[in-house]
Amino acid sequence: MPVVKKTLVLAVSGALALTALTACSSSKSSGGSGSGSAPAAAGSSGSSGSSGGSGTPKDVKHVSLMVGGIDKQIYLPYKLADQLGFYKKYGVDVTLTTEQDGGVGAEEAMISGQVDMAGAWYNHTIEFQMKHKAVESIVQLSGAPGEREMCATASNVHAGADYAGKTMGVTDLGSGTDTLTQLIAAKAGVAKDKYNRTGVGAGSTAIAALKKGAISCVMTTQPTVTAIQKQNLGYSAVDLATVDGATKALGGAWPAAGVLARTDWVNSHKDETQRVVNALVDTMHWINTHSPQEIADALPPQYTNNAIITKADYVAALTQDKGQFLPDGVMPAGGPKIVLDTEKLVGQADDSVKLGDTFTNEFAMNANKSEGYTVSTTPADSNG
Repeated sequence: MPVVKKTLVLAVSGALALTALTACSSSKSSGGSGSGSAPAAAGSSGSSGSSGGSGTPKDVKHVSLMVGGIDKQIYLPYKLADQLGFYKKYGVDVTLTTEQDGGVGAEEAMISGQVDMAGAWYNHTIEFQMKHKAVESIVQLSGAPGEREMCATASNVHAGADYAGKTMGVTDLGSGTDTLTQLIAAKAGVAKDKYNRTGVGAGSTAIAALKKGAISCVMTTQPTVTAIQKQNLGYSAVDLATVDGATKALGGAWPAAGVLARTDWVNSHKDETQRVVNALVDTMHWINTHSPQEIADALPPQYTNNAIITKADYVAALTQDKGQFLPDGVMPAGGPKIVLDTEKLVGQADDSVKLGDTFTNEFAMNANKSEGYTVSTTPADSNG
């Protein structure tokens, strides 16, 4: 755990105050109802840009950000930053939305200009570059996918070699969970034509597919993982939920959740970009220095207690998988290369990819420096 120089008394006070005022949040805000089932409009940071911090901007910038499932634990920093008042602190009004099952994906909404930024996985930047579209990760929130391969009790699947002849559930075909499923199979020498992949969404739809026997396993995140375990529907066969788990399975940190934006947009909106990154870097340090219970308490109640999970389950799940989150928003050394190797292995990238164009640590390093934080992550260089 890094040594944090900045005193966080104000952040804690802000968290408590804002948690108490959840019911009085902005008219743009509305809550989720379980992973994969949150409403399209997921919240806004408010409109004032002068709520704390030295040199806080008095003007307010507006940014739209769509998240790939805002009530999934892997994506909790986006809403937590809102709840803690950190967007407001840095003078940026962030309209948060979430992708819907069967709807446009967050990264696709970003590349088409429907939103300014996407809360999505880093690997999409590589895939976009292969399509001659320039997208970069501007702040990295996790060093692991936060996923587990959850397999039905009678499936007898314990590793990639067991995928042969099985139907494997993923969020959507072409999604990050699809890529990871193919990667695990490929590393075990199982060709794509030896097993099936099908999109089952997340949360209740993924659970229903497993319960009906439509799939043998599903690559999914918390809180769906805990819900499956609680209902005795399956077990964790492959752990990609933490940096340690990813390192064991994939050979190193596999940076996943972050903020993606078109490079041309970033270059023409550096002020807005820096403010969003400042807020999220503050959030990552807050996560690193607070307990799973405190984090859950700061989130909207419907994110942590809904149709598929209780708050106690949510806290237990976060305790188990909190290690996925990076403490400082910095892209870790070696991470981009490992993700590129993944994309190459499943046939979605080649040696033409320029990793230095897929991420930047400029804004995260600026944010840590301006707030007096110690950076504990070894930053990736321009070669990944």
